[in-house]
Amino acid sequence: MTRLPDPSAHRLFEAHPRSFEAYRYVYPVLSRRSRGISIGVNLNRDKQCNFDCVYCQVDRSEPGQTQSLGADRLADELDRAIELATSGRLFESPPFQDVSVPLRRLNDIALSGDGEPTMHGDFPRAVEICAEARRRHTLDEVKLVLITNASTFHHDAVRRALGVLDANGGEIWAKLDAGTEEYYRSVNRSAVPFQRILDNLAEAARERPIIIQTLFTRMRGRRPSDDELAAYGQRLREIVAGGGRIKCVQIHTVARRPAKPWVAALGGDEIDAIGWRVRHATGLPVDVFHG
Repeated sequence: MTRLPDPSAHRLFEAHPRSFEAYRYVYPVLSRRSRGISIGVNLNRDKQCNFDCVYCQVDRSEPGQTQSLGADRLADELDRAIELATSGRLFESPPFQDVSVPLRRLNDIALSGDGEPTMHGDFPRAVEICAEARRRHTLDEVKLVLITNASTFHHDAVRRALGVLDANGGEIWAKLDAGTEEYYRSVNRSAVPFQRILDNLAEAARERPIIIQTLFTRMRGRRPSDDELAAYGQRLREIVAGGGRIKCVQIHTVARRPAKPWVAALGGDEIDAIGWRVRHATGLPVDVFHG
């Protein structure tokens, strides 16, 4: 079980604004799951996503900004953010001045943001720019992370981009929030078939080890049922049985206020119990993160 190191870190973990100074794409954050600083890359300023998760914090009542990728600007922002983090200057001013010394490490460059990053038409170029920045700054120990719902992994351009990711210290953190079609529809509310997500996860895991990210919540006062949790464990076992490699399962709950008022965080004991159950049912490494 992962615990927060101190109250100040807890505040920073809760605040994940996808804006930083005058940057357009890049935003450094203290990441609970990275256990350090993550430099986020928000490709989805247009807020486009093919999931409509009940726990999402993105405010889609305000229109996003539709635009093509500014490649030079992204590269420049990455250079500046990396220099701030690696030189220590990031920790000289709020809010990062409160970060404890053990967490003052650059862990990754993460393609994430206000939607599904692989949906962006310039996603392959963005991966290349991130890989070039990693090489330029000799960040051999810094990962490139893709935080994704895996819905487009079957597209050729995305497959090629995942290959670039693999060759440059890449890691896929893929969402799986359900074990059944019905629960998937109620949580992720997507027109993408659940089987497409499962097939894409299985194929990706056969190509390289992946991390599964799962967020469980209380919806309208009800936590996931025992049957749903059993089905979820079975989906993980099926990926492994098909030759897939799951490096770790990250189980967490709501850490920031979701868009839907009837969605709430599970208690610490509840999320710990789910983590134990998944670990026992699958034999996989499981990290539990409290909200």
